[in-house]
Amino acid sequence: MNQPDHTNRREFIRGRSTLRALQDLAETVIGETPPAHTQPPGQASSRAESCLAEISRRAMACEFQILWDMDRYGPATDTALKALDLVDQLESQLSVYQSDSEVSRLNRHAGQRPIPVEPGLFQLLEHCKTLHEQTAGCFDITSGPLSRLWGFHRRQGELPEPVHINETRRQVGSQWLELEADQQTVHFTNTGLEINLGSIGKGYALDRCGELFQDADIQDYIIHGGMSSILAAGSRYPARSNEPGWWVALRHPLKPEKRLAEIRLQDGALGTSGSANQFFYHQGKRFGHVLDPRNGHPADGVLSATVMAPTAALADALATAFFVMGPEAAFQYCEAYPPLAALFVLPGSRQGSHEIQTWGLSADAWKPSDVND
Repeated sequence: MNQPDHTNRREFIRGRSTLRALQDLAETVIGETPPAHTQPPGQASSRAESCLAEISRRAMACEFQILWDMDRYGPATDTALKALDLVDQLESQLSVYQSDSEVSRLNRHAGQRPIPVEPGLFQLLEHCKTLHEQTAGCFDITSGPLSRLWGFHRRQGELPEPVHINETRRQVGSQWLELEADQQTVHFTNTGLEINLGSIGKGYALDRCGELFQDADIQDYIIHGGMSSILAAGSRYPARSNEPGWWVALRHPLKPEKRLAEIRLQDGALGTSGSANQFFYHQGKRFGHVLDPRNGHPADGVLSATVMAPTAALADALATAFFVMGPEAAFQYCEAYPPLAALFVLPGSRQGSHEIQTWGLSADAWKPSDVND
């Protein structure tokens, strides 16, 4: 695996007031100071004035950021730097945009013979294949050729001919992904197969970072990758039993500059999938970049799907699968595989409006924001 170039990486560490630090996360994380009447007269709350340390780095085509309480975990800086170094290493292993990555080598050679892979990658591929089976093909790491066909690889969408969609679909399907556990090898039984871990890679990286924090006995932190993948442990205010977890904000899928809702995360992860950033219009119809691997066409009928799960990899993967499945099938999945929670944003009855449907979110775990349609 390539080592990160420390001379060129972009990162920073700083400690600031809670609200300022959290607001700079583009309102992904919501900070809350206690009401004035909860403090003794003339005495400021030490928790309210405590500082968050923040470190960030550009990786996997997004910004990874880590926040922790500087007062309680000052030495966490070294752990946070190790975590971001790990993200760099994982990008070098998983990216299809780096020709010497392990995944790129698989795509070149696994169609000809079984290829041994690193144990962590093998376990991740096993997880992906299991999710493909559980979601009836809605989650599929082999759908990259379809994305290229529709032009989304170049961020220039185009409507392909039906015959080309059908031809490309013959190269898609995780059932062609053969994993040999004893030898830790990967073989593509369809020579046209290729894998792309973009729908789960950020979440997997967050989980691996979380393992470093747990090993260092750092129990309260939050990490996000690109604001759509978030892992939270412990609490922002551990001393306050009535304020567990961390509040995070969801962006409005139609109005990205606005907040749609806030969700409390505690010892869990959140992933969001939507097509607000990549889409095109053809003859008045909107085509988003999230494709349904089962038919080769963009998924329709959902504005965004958000999943809360025990791990960030699972939250990321299911957010994509749920976007394809729609709420009815997704809620059936949640019932069969607890503990999960989900929030869907769907088109409303009026042009430009929306409605929200949830599963498994208690009243004190989320709250909609006051957003006018």
